Amino acid sequence: MTDTKRITVKPLTYNQLLKYVANDHSLEKELGLQETRRTISPELKEALEQAILPSVAENESNYHYFTLWTIISKPENRMVGDLCFMGLPTDDGEIEIGYGTYEQFRGNGYMTEAVGALIEWAKQQPEVKAIVASTDKTNVASYTVLQKNQFVQVGDSDGLLHWKRKL
Repeated sequence: MTDTKRITVKPLTYNQLLKYVANDHSLEKELGLQETRRTISPELKEALEQAILPSVAENESNYHYFTLWTIISKPENRMVGDLCFMGLPTDDGEIEIGYGTYEQFRGNGYMTEAVGALIEWAKQQPEVKAIVASTDKTNVASYTVLQKNQFVQVGDSDGLLHWKRKL
């Protein structure tokens, strides 16, 4: 878990992920939060069921690299978005991130702050040397989050921009 002035970024345990997938507000109840209306996209649901949940179950000691990290707004006392690493660092020490802000909370700077918090967490992990991400070329908000966190564009392909931040 990592904190900033406005948010807490918390990695979800296996049982908390099950509650996240259920999307019945049991996770918010467990965490003592206000209920949040959120939609789990078919892509995220599939990723949770096919990759994230099995990976967290198999990697209890380093589940942080496989799970969703929920973003909790302290003033609102509710979940406002999620981030994740896409598995363990590569042999070169690179780790990929993905993220999304719930629609009703976009435009408030939560994701910029959350990515910054995850960068600070990653700096404490000796095996992590750089963070990479890919964004759709048309998703200005998504790549602005990366630019504000000192990511540098390192390439593009198939409608995607590729980004990297050395630690």
